[in-house]
Amino acid sequence: MTEQNIEPTEDFRCGTVAIVGRPNVGKSTLLNHILGLKLAITSRKAQTTRHRLLGIHTTEDTQFLFVDTPGFQQKHINALNKTLNKTVTQVLSEVDVVLFVIEPMKLGEADELVLKLLPDNKPVLLVVNKADLMGDKGNLLPLIQDFDLLFDFAGIIPVSAKKNQNLEGLLDAVREHLPEQPAVYGEDELTDKNERFLAAELIREKIFRLVGDELPYSMTVEIEKFETVKKLRRIFAVIIVDKDSQKPMIIGKGGEKLKQISTEARQDMEKLFGSKVYLETWVKVKGGWADDERALKSLGF
Repeated sequence: MTEQNIEPTEDFRCGTVAIVGRPNVGKSTLLNHILGLKLAITSRKAQTTRHRLLGIHTTEDTQFLFVDTPGFQQKHINALNKTLNKTVTQVLSEVDVVLFVIEPMKLGEADELVLKLLPDNKPVLLVVNKADLMGDKGNLLPLIQDFDLLFDFAGIIPVSAKKNQNLEGLLDAVREHLPEQPAVYGEDELTDKNERFLAAELIREKIFRLVGDELPYSMTVEIEKFETVKKLRRIFAVIIVDKDSQKPMIIGKGGEKLKQISTEARQDMEKLFGSKVYLETWVKVKGGWADDERALKSLGF
């Protein structure tokens, strides 16, 4: 953490904001568009986000400390899933404000699971993402009324994260509930995660996006070596799968799939780190890691 260098104002506010919701509702996309850069990885795969990720957004009078969380779900019941769900409940107990993100549709079973976790002792804002898909704003009213009966929300904010619609309105609504206190981080800081962590996440995103539903849930990425030589990052990463049969899914015919994963991940790293990146990746089998408590701890979960 660097020394914060923001001139304090009489009404400066700073606080933590949890972003929660069912899988694939747009939580990470929302965080990325608020920050104005790609920090959190996204894909159609459930629980693409596996770690508590802090995104820092600082303005003249506010520092928002957004906490992106895994999508709460019970489809995959193993030690990894239980650990991720525990992360969600822990974050909810620690933050100042909660954003419950939904899509503009009727309340589904997966939404109801998250709804039951929402705290009643702190402000919760209902964020209706992809609101642009509803057309006329009047179409949102029945949905809003349904949710209003289920929980005492501090506010209901329709947004479109991808189209940057009403994000300022969302920030204004969040700010009202943050405590008056100085900034915790420097104004140029964007996250508490290091580049090693972010590199692994970007590789994992490309695997999910390029291999898709073919790849089982139990896959992760470990950075074995990360060196900075002048303006070059040299990164050596191992992709860990659960079974021998899963290796060809990632490697592809003649190694083409792995090459594509590495190329796209490297390009994103160069944008994020602002430097050239040399990336080397390979695949290793580690049977049963996603249901092994010790293995999970060794991999940072």
